[in-house]
Amino acid sequence: MKLLLFLLFCALAPFPIHAAEGESHLLYVATPGIRNDLSWGGHGVLVFDMDHEYRFVRRIPFGGLDEKGLPRNVKGICAHAATKRLFISTTHTLSCLDLVTDKVLWEKPYEGGCDRMSITPDGKDIYLPSFEKDFWNVVDAATGDIVKHLDTPNAGAHNTIVDATGRHAYLAGLHSPLLRVVDTATREIVNEVGPFASAIRPYTVNGKGTLCFVNINGLLGFEIGDLVTGKKLYRVEVQGFSMGLVKRHGCPSHGIGLTPDERELWVCDGHNQRMHYFDATVMPPKQLGSIEVRDDPGWITFSIDGKYAYPSSGEVADVATHRVLTTLEDEQGHHVASEKLLEIDFANGQPVRNGDQFGLGRVP
Repeated sequence: MKLLLFLLFCALAPFPIHAAEGESHLLYVATPGIRNDLSWGGHGVLVFDMDHEYRFVRRIPFGGLDEKGLPRNVKGICAHAATKRLFISTTHTLSCLDLVTDKVLWEKPYEGGCDRMSITPDGKDIYLPSFEKDFWNVVDAATGDIVKHLDTPNAGAHNTIVDATGRHAYLAGLHSPLLRVVDTATREIVNEVGPFASAIRPYTVNGKGTLCFVNINGLLGFEIGDLVTGKKLYRVEVQGFSMGLVKRHGCPSHGIGLTPDERELWVCDGHNQRMHYFDATVMPPKQLGSIEVRDDPGWITFSIDGKYAYPSSGEVADVATHRVLTTLEDEQGHHVASEKLLEIDFANGQPVRNGDQFGLGRVP
């Protein structure tokens, strides 16, 4: 009888209990993660307990200050569980933290600044964009030293993805309708995808490295590109909602992500303060519904198991039911919101796996 009651509780609980003994599942949220606005969680890396209704755990200082001692905008976050490293970029610096001790191992400034970076699955290389300039740096993740410089004329370097295969990195700039593809074995640009109808904003890729889904300026929705042939395939517009003014980023849809199983695609809508979700098992994806959020969303990512969605407005949504379960609040009860967050799992105090700031497809 007790066993039946326990199983029933697990099935009905809004946050399912993780069964693995000795494991903990934590959400790492870097702030200020919406421009340099400190009202959405202050400064630091805020850690939340996913196994206990996203209770606030601690705040980790990481540096990232300007000459006056004020926090710079956080531009990106990535991690590598096997090497026990967490990386935070600001407009000027890249910081490396130890995931076990929370200590800053190094912090380095880079000529031309920094933006949203991505790390290779082997934990060796970080593809680090300059701050809206026309180049990327490939950085040694162990030391922060630059090992390669990649010129990208007229790009306005901005967002970076290394796909789940680890074979390719994808570079997108604020000024370019082209997505550049890097062979991570040679660290050379080998292909371009597009042009899309306007400059690329956030984007994501599937697990096989064959499709990209991109937000662009002037579109409430997304376009789809073939990463193999380099051609644009589809344009999908959100139906039933109008475009209008947005608080940030200057484009109607800034934020797009695949659930890890690639069954759904979620798209931000800043003006209407919505997350629209699509059936991604058909091409082009079919619009299914929407979730209302508390502020203009500008990013979306997911838990490693795909059960939870994290809009940058600070909600935790259940993917299966498309229902908001809770919101992130800091140690003082203030709302937390950030476009730079990911999951890191621990077993007996050691990191064992990490998620990604991008909602990446994970189907091999």
